[in-house]
Amino acid sequence: MERNLPRLHVTEKAERALKSGHPWVFADEVTAKEGDLANGCLADVFSRKDRFLGTGFYNEHSKIRLRVISANANDRFDEAFFERRLRYALAYRYTVMGETDFRCCRLIFGEADHFPGLTVDRFEDVLVAQVLCLGVEQRKEMLFSLLVRILKEDYGVAVRAIYERNDLALRQKEGLTEGKGFFELPGLTSDPTGLARICENGVWYDVDYVNGQKTGFFLDQKYNRLAAAKLARGKKVLDCFTHTGAFALNAAKAGAAGVTAVDISAEAIEMTRHNAALNGLEGRMQFVCRNVFDLLTELAESKSHPYDFIILDPPAFTKSSATVKNAERGYRDINLRAMRALPRGGYLATCSCSHFMTDELFCKMLVRAARDAAVSLRQIEARQQAPDHPVLWNVPETDYLKFYLFQVV
Repeated sequence: MERNLPRLHVTEKAERALKSGHPWVFADEVTAKEGDLANGCLADVFSRKDRFLGTGFYNEHSKIRLRVISANANDRFDEAFFERRLRYALAYRYTVMGETDFRCCRLIFGEADHFPGLTVDRFEDVLVAQVLCLGVEQRKEMLFSLLVRILKEDYGVAVRAIYERNDLALRQKEGLTEGKGFFELPGLTSDPTGLARICENGVWYDVDYVNGQKTGFFLDQKYNRLAAAKLARGKKVLDCFTHTGAFALNAAKAGAAGVTAVDISAEAIEMTRHNAALNGLEGRMQFVCRNVFDLLTELAESKSHPYDFIILDPPAFTKSSATVKNAERGYRDINLRAMRALPRGGYLATCSCSHFMTDELFCKMLVRAARDAAVSLRQIEARQQAPDHPVLWNVPETDYLKFYLFQVV
């Protein structure tokens, strides 16, 4: 098939990365250009010896100059191509999540689904999307229309609304503007409440997808919450960085003797209280608006051990390799204080959602924290993100969530 796309030639380093399956070409890896390269266009990439390496979205605004979406020289990038890709992604979720959990899950996970920079979460009949790639931005009307049609045809899902959470500074690095709002398509509506009611692990939530963090709810911890809940029965649980109360509510539902949900955000605490009431669990929970670092320090110093299960689910302490050392100190501080606050034989759930805080670094941090707390860690489970956030082994950036359950002895 004759190809009329513009061309890039790249360094040997980029060639090795592309051959291994990594989809990014960085600006300093481009050695030559041919043809009309408009930002957001599709371009072919070739080695120094003119070997075809793939096709991707070009953007001279971004340090990631090309985001490869196909290594097949015979692909035609028409609507049928993107429809196939979307069907693959949805069929995968339906298989690995099952019919019930498919109702609230991540449908598209960026590079792991070969849709660079695109995130789509499903909350029942509402889709919440983020777009961080110019090439996808230019094609999102087609992609969103296809998603709505495929969900209806293949799964009987009538999408009510699509909401864009493009209020991220990262978009500026792609030459995109920030903003959020309902995406208009025929048959779709807007919702003045900005809430979607979902049921996960038997717990009900009202998800604030307009003002909540990221897309409004952290779906990646779905099965980690179940794993923690198995340990919670009869325990006095402290859920730190509770956000919308998901770990706390799972623990309360599982039969915890008492649950305290803590977050520095008053809005998060109010949403947690609301979700507790939604499940009839408010009488078994306490809601505390505090700085977690300060609270854990007080608990550690008091040596009163009022909790025998502490859950640490902090936000990402680092979003770049440059701040990993500072992040490591933050993770060590909260884990050290939690270990000191627990009685011997108590339980600890701890995690990091930063790709840059690798599993190796996270484990080394836990070893140091345990040493400083003069305790030993008995590992119960080591887990990752739920499978609707798949890890593509040749794209390390898709591997980001570390989750550990320990007994502190």
